[in-house]
Amino acid sequence: MKAVHIKDLEGPSTVSVVDAAPPVRKDGDVLIDVHAAGVSFPEVLQSRGRYQVKPDLPFIPGAEVAGVVAEAPADAAVRVGDRVAALPFLGGFAEQVACSADAVFPIPDSLGFEQAAAIPFNYLTAHFALRRRGRLEPGETVLVHGAAGGVGTAVIQVAKAFGAGAVYGVVSTPEKGEMAVAAGADEYVLADGFKDAIKTATGGRGVDLVADVVGGDRFTDSLRCLAADGRMLVIGFTAGSIPEVKVNRLLLNNLDVVGVGWGAYALGRPGYLQGQWEDFLPKLSAGAIVPPLGGSYALAEVRDALEAIDNRKAMGKLVLRVRD
Repeated sequence: MKAVHIKDLEGPSTVSVVDAAPPVRKDGDVLIDVHAAGVSFPEVLQSRGRYQVKPDLPFIPGAEVAGVVAEAPADAAVRVGDRVAALPFLGGFAEQVACSADAVFPIPDSLGFEQAAAIPFNYLTAHFALRRRGRLEPGETVLVHGAAGGVGTAVIQVAKAFGAGAVYGVVSTPEKGEMAVAAGADEYVLADGFKDAIKTATGGRGVDLVADVVGGDRFTDSLRCLAADGRMLVIGFTAGSIPEVKVNRLLLNNLDVVGVGWGAYALGRPGYLQGQWEDFLPKLSAGAIVPPLGGSYALAEVRDALEAIDNRKAMGKLVLRVRD
């Protein structure tokens, strides 16, 4: 089968497509004929050995896929021929992948494979961030950093689907702002001066939740954007630097800074992913969530997709077409 290999740790420029042996399904796994795979920042990090998961070289990256079930255990919730999305966490950039049955999810017929592949990693992260860690209540206001990226657009859509009030996107350019609004944000503000812009937009009150996938020097001003009892969700650090906070800033308005570690949480709790999907699927079936795709690449163009993320040119979610 055709598959993507990370054979060294020199970055996206040395990632290549090779002929590889197909996976062998183990007990409890579902074998999937992959039609599309989502591309995310962790794959860029993996190409340099900077991600927390460090497989032996060479390896096939790819955390999330969509396709058709080729083989399944008798007790699995899916059957041969079913259209599914899945979270193999590794091995997804290939024509076939084996995945734990607990991380394979049915998708509605109305959803294409490319959009389905854009869902599991980012949208289940957003669901965990907002619903469990952020305790989002209907009508609450949300600020989203990196609002034009894959995780940012997912947070916007999940927030809206589960009843948020106004959702504000923070972006670096007006073009990215248009992407955030297209994903469902009520308004966008530019990163330069975002604190004052949000205070103006909310009449001085601030927002109830901030979802931060960027980190860096925005952190303190993000805290200043929070209303009383507000929650700051720490999802990632795409800016590269990990911010520090003086905890006295949390006292004045009774603020929470909340870590969002979805992967470790979900994998340590059998059945949790399926419970997320059950909560999520009605919104997906009703069309309340439609992932905005920022680019669709053939498998042979995997370097281009990774470099678009690495160079911060990507907007929305990028996907690979594994079977054109």
